[in-house]
Amino acid sequence: MKRSIPVITMPLILIATSGSALATSYDLVISGGHVIDPETGLSDVRNIGINKGTIEVISQDVLTGKQTIDASGHIVSPGFIDLHHHGQNISGYRMQAQQGVTTALELESGILPIGDWYDGQAKKNLPINYGASAAWTFARVATFTGTEPEANLQYFQAAQGLDNWKNDIATDEQFEQIIDYVEKGLNEGAIGIGINAGYAPGYGRKEYHALAKLAVKHNVATYTHVRYASMLEPGSSFEAIQELIANSALTGAKMHINHINSTSLKDIDATLELFDEATKQGYHVTAGAYPWGAASTVIGAAMFSGPEWKERLGFQEESIQLGTERLDNEQMLARQQSDPGTVINWHFLDEAIPNELSALDRSIIHPNVLIESDSMPWMLIDDGKVSYYEGDQWPLPEEAFAHPRSSGTFTKILGSYVRERGLLTVEEAIRKMSYMPATVLDGFVPQMAKKGRIQEGMDADIVIFDPATVDNQATYQAPSAISTGIDTVLVNGEFVVKNGELLTEVAPGQAIRREVAN
Repeated sequence: MKRSIPVITMPLILIATSGSALATSYDLVISGGHVIDPETGLSDVRNIGINKGTIEVISQDVLTGKQTIDASGHIVSPGFIDLHHHGQNISGYRMQAQQGVTTALELESGILPIGDWYDGQAKKNLPINYGASAAWTFARVATFTGTEPEANLQYFQAAQGLDNWKNDIATDEQFEQIIDYVEKGLNEGAIGIGINAGYAPGYGRKEYHALAKLAVKHNVATYTHVRYASMLEPGSSFEAIQELIANSALTGAKMHINHINSTSLKDIDATLELFDEATKQGYHVTAGAYPWGAASTVIGAAMFSGPEWKERLGFQEESIQLGTERLDNEQMLARQQSDPGTVINWHFLDEAIPNELSALDRSIIHPNVLIESDSMPWMLIDDGKVSYYEGDQWPLPEEAFAHPRSSGTFTKILGSYVRERGLLTVEEAIRKMSYMPATVLDGFVPQMAKKGRIQEGMDADIVIFDPATVDNQATYQAPSAISTGIDTVLVNGEFVVKNGELLTEVAPGQAIRREVAN
């Protein structure tokens, strides 16, 4: 039965208490909010006392603080955790904060060199927590091109016009070099192995098996965009997910399936059945999904090539969107030739068609599938040329574009799936967006054991939202529209969003990174 959450629409009020109470008060008190903790099952009105970035007390008693937030009529949730975040510039992290995300991790694609990336992110004054996996695709590009990997997404995109790293089996020497690159990333503190196999589907089965064994050696997880996106066999999405499960079963590796819905296309029921069989057998397999009928990728991706690719994808004319415009087949081919690294949106399901929306819904409401956004970098188009937006203007320039999942994945869950359509309870939605992602990294990233939960001793990564107004506002035509109803976001106890407004001068985000003994 769905739990009924009382809805009282009222603004959050920030109150400063008198100096005489400071000796026994908390740095910050959240008063009268409906607190939801997915791990313990708490879902009731409580008061929270926070000191030095840590939740010190959760109580029914009145608490006093140097500052007090009156959260009456609002939900107080653990900050949302996104395991699948590509927008690595400050604009990407800010947009995540506006939808309640307090930790955004680049795990599916990953990055190399890891040490360089963490050093670079630390200089960006980021508002939320950040981290990354060691990128297998970067290792492949470097090995096949004879270059050294560079810790930015442009390095990956610039290689999209080359086929060798995508489709060639590695020689013994290349195989060793690829594994060495990835292991070096792990030794520099990467929080797992990113296996973006959909962009390099021609790698050998021995290579994927070796990556699973490497994950076991270092006690980390792998995060995989499976090698195929196809409804036809051989080379189907079903086969690719079966391969991942087999590697987990054989090696004992913890293996996460990124966006199980978009890689499964319209074959989601078959792949979810595989996933269910794996979890029932106790294999260490997890999965994520996002609530959108369009994916975002590069126009030169391997899935858009080869015989029968349109049949494999169920592809329709003008399924590709660049900026706000749809491309016909001729325009798509021209862009593949001139700029294969161009970021585009690809509409694989039509949410306006009931049976296609239902297929999308089945992946989102599945109890063992967590929510991840696959948020993209913000881009600009100038005279037909596409570039990353490197500025720090806020709100973003009107012409900036990305997939709307970069702006409103988590608020779309709360607005559409919880309030409007009643497909999830608010407690279940919060579990999928906070606690479940945190547990994917439990055991090998100690910091995550204190996130995704509202309990005494946990980090004060907290989002306070109005259940009556929280919603996504972004569309494919206006992707940078800011979500509504997210009133407060705390990261490590500091305000990042206050009264619905992003505080651009604060930077409490911390690196999420494995500690590796020298």
